[in-house]
Amino acid sequence: MNKFEFAVPCLFGLEGIAGDELRRLDIEDVRVENGRVLFSGDERAMAKANICLRTGERVLLVLATFKATTFEELFQGVYRTNLEDFIPKDGQFPVKGHCLNSQLMSVPDCQAIIKKAASRRLGEKYGVSWLPETGTKYQLQFSIMADQVTLYLDTTGPGLHKRGYRAIGNDAPLRETLAAAMVMLTRYRGREFFWDPFCGSGTIPIEAALIARNKAPGMYRRFMGEAFSWCSPDVWGDVRAEAKDKEFKGKYQILGSDNDPKCISLSIANARKAGVADCISFRDGDATKMDLPSQSGIMVCNPPYGQRMMEQKDAQRLYAAFGKHVRYADQWKKYIITSEPDFEHYFGKRSDKKRKLYNGMIQCNYYMYLDQQRKPNNKK
Repeated sequence: MNKFEFAVPCLFGLEGIAGDELRRLDIEDVRVENGRVLFSGDERAMAKANICLRTGERVLLVLATFKATTFEELFQGVYRTNLEDFIPKDGQFPVKGHCLNSQLMSVPDCQAIIKKAASRRLGEKYGVSWLPETGTKYQLQFSIMADQVTLYLDTTGPGLHKRGYRAIGNDAPLRETLAAAMVMLTRYRGREFFWDPFCGSGTIPIEAALIARNKAPGMYRRFMGEAFSWCSPDVWGDVRAEAKDKEFKGKYQILGSDNDPKCISLSIANARKAGVADCISFRDGDATKMDLPSQSGIMVCNPPYGQRMMEQKDAQRLYAAFGKHVRYADQWKKYIITSEPDFEHYFGKRSDKKRKLYNGMIQCNYYMYLDQQRKPNNKK
């Protein structure tokens, strides 16, 4: 099989986690950069990254990289790319992308230039003056940053965060890739009690169940690369079969609770779609009042932010009430994401660790309160 270069864009803060995932998948030459992870591999590596990766946003095949400060340089760079190796005569090849800190900053103009150059290259290679574009879609993407152009072929289609289980979210959905990263940062492996007291549409408990069972997040969805003329469908089938063989079976204690009955109904429906309904319990409950479901465990949650669902003062009062309620739950490890800069003040306790993460475009901190019974140097 041919070997290619790939790029996996990530939410800011998740690059290292995605890089570790790719290494555990035995993928070669993994390199972590700001906003993305690069790796080398063949069709099998492409399929494995799409089907098994939990924290990346998509898998892009790198077609070319070159410098361009003028439209002529952009045209020539694309025209020199061997697009005919990837796009057949009848293939559709729409173009989209972005520009940042470059001489070329007009995205529509860059799209038009790239489309024109690609059309001329393919037309000449196939000996036609007009390309029908009636066949399979081959989405071209470009990134122009600091005058450096990277031309990609998207192998994913809808982003990897679209697992297929959440057709409808609540008012403030958490992206599945971020939820998976939040769970992975706790080192949860299915052995402890896991609780999300603000479960919303159930994303965090569902991602926890997928991780506990080692269930590939892309097992039951389709990817753009599966339809490429140069890709063998057997490769994708083999990767899915291998991932299925690696799934774990067992019983897990995973709970999602919320004080909105509509969220509970939605969470149950989403868990069924994800194939993990047998792993999770959902119940109505006010996080500031309900009894702890277990003596110890891992708590991961995404409480409402003032800038999204509630006024900031209401959110701050919620954090204070929640902090007071769980103040003495020392055998619970607590992981809370929020954009509130003074969260620790309202929660009533400084975190043991915190990590900057982005929920979409919202800068957040992930506050980590470790099990007080197991912390090093704890007096007995």
